[in-house]
Amino acid sequence: MSNFNEIPTTFKSNFGLDHNIKHHTSSHTNITHTSTTTIQNIMTSSVPKLRYLSAWFCPYAHRATIALEHHAGLVDYEWVEGWEQRKDQNNVTGTGNEWWYHWKADELKRCNPSALVPTLIPIDEGGKPIESKSVYESLVTIDYVDAIANPSDENCKLVPSDPYLAAKCRIWADKVNRECCSPYYGVLVRTDEKERREHFDKLIDGLKAFSKEIENNKGNTFLGGGRLSNVDIALMPWAWRFYIFEHYRGPEYIIPYDKPELSAYKDWYDHVFSLKSVQKTLPDKDRYLHHIGKYADASARSKVANAVRRGVAAHELDDDKDTY
Repeated sequence: MSNFNEIPTTFKSNFGLDHNIKHHTSSHTNITHTSTTTIQNIMTSSVPKLRYLSAWFCPYAHRATIALEHHAGLVDYEWVEGWEQRKDQNNVTGTGNEWWYHWKADELKRCNPSALVPTLIPIDEGGKPIESKSVYESLVTIDYVDAIANPSDENCKLVPSDPYLAAKCRIWADKVNRECCSPYYGVLVRTDEKERREHFDKLIDGLKAFSKEIENNKGNTFLGGGRLSNVDIALMPWAWRFYIFEHYRGPEYIIPYDKPELSAYKDWYDHVFSLKSVQKTLPDKDRYLHHIGKYADASARSKVANAVRRGVAAHELDDDKDTY
């Protein structure tokens, strides 16, 4: 797998990976995706175009990014950071730590009732965003991107055409979200060591179940044969980020890749993160490690962090109770 320094500069810029680039301004400078969709494709074909409200650090948004890059050439998009970058003059976190991404853009608040990323806004033929048709919720955005891309090759579809397989994938995407992704935040945000361990153990159990399903399907992806699906993409952003556990919680929180029950998961991990379309979306590990420290010291103020802090799972956040 290529290392970060081998990723082209254009992708570092588009996905917030270049430390020398200012990713936010008060006027919301847009970052336009031009990486894998060529100008020729845009000019000679009528591909769907989207305004993509995102955040470089957010694993939920990362799901949409992977889907968009998987279908590069069939869907064109403009990346726009959904947060304003402001200094924390009022010490929002209560720790003195900087919290740059607390203030949401008006556009995000208009287009998503929860004001969360990812949010996708279709653009009409005249170049005008159709805010009334915005699409959000990370698992939904994967399916939406797949549907508007509508690839002719079945193996390129993230949601199978077969109704049974499509239903199975949606069931497992939800299962992975609840059992492998949500516990990530419990390990970080909860301050009681016993509770942290319970969340980690639940996460490992979820990975074992996923690993067993991969093994049963006789391939290195959920559907087998190397074909990506919405299930794989549901897990990938968190799988990439599990490395932070060792730094913030110690060696006993390292994912035990050497266990036989996780052998298929390890093969899956090696495969999906070797894909060029995926590599282009990966945030810089050092930069993300610094960012996630706000969750590790329980000072983060986000809807997910607030939900976990009050004792529910990340996927159970409530817009009324978990405001910020």
